[in-house]
Amino acid sequence: MAWWGKIIGGAFGFMLGGPLGAMLGAALGHNFDRGLKLTDESGGMAYGDQERVQAAFFTATFSIMGHIAKADGKVTPAEIANANAFMARMHLDTDQRQAAIKLFNEGKADDFPLHDVLVQFRKECHRRINLIQMFLEIQISTAFADQKLHPAEKEILYQIADVLGFPRKQLDHLFHLAGGVASPKTEKAAIKEAYEVLGVSKSAPDAEVKKAYRRLMNQHHPDKLVSKGLPEEMIKLANEKTQQIKEAYEHIKKSRQ
Repeated sequence: MAWWGKIIGGAFGFMLGGPLGAMLGAALGHNFDRGLKLTDESGGMAYGDQERVQAAFFTATFSIMGHIAKADGKVTPAEIANANAFMARMHLDTDQRQAAIKLFNEGKADDFPLHDVLVQFRKECHRRINLIQMFLEIQISTAFADQKLHPAEKEILYQIADVLGFPRKQLDHLFHLAGGVASPKTEKAAIKEAYEVLGVSKSAPDAEVKKAYRRLMNQHHPDKLVSKGLPEEMIKLANEKTQQIKEAYEHIKKSRQ
């Protein structure tokens, strides 16, 4: 919670400017958009600072979550419940929860600057593709809160992926996995999904399956994601992802015995 402590403690030197800084400042009742930008030794923007990225991730996550929830014209009780459940899983304190709710509401506004927010978020993430994928998975879970993916939500998610430089083919894969989680599965379907989670074919040799498993576990290791800018409060999400990967690998191993 170091990044949050710096905000509350008044140590704004690392803080964001731009639309993310303006939204976070508004959510907290401060104005952070007055030149309070971290710079590198040459005087340029120092993207990639861990605490700065954590603040950007938190801000972008909840504001865009609200934008996606409003994509089909209305925010449903299921989408509100999903947002509340997500906040509960993060164990946000009172101030963090209030800020998250305000950001969610800012995202619902008709004049929400989605493109500008995404451009800044991509720069802050500094090509950290695993962090961007975690962000997209959170947004996809919002879209699937009512057990279906509305065309308007899907189109916005495509727009988000395009700006963030995330391939649509990989986004479709995440859609498929999210849809599978939302529906009951037969054993055959569960095995198929396990292979999809690891990104290997059913005909792949054991060595290839094991290699894919180790690669994914390394990419999604919670400590590694936090070091790259995932807020500490979201570490439970990273743990759930690694658990999903482990279960998929164990399921495949068992099916091959």
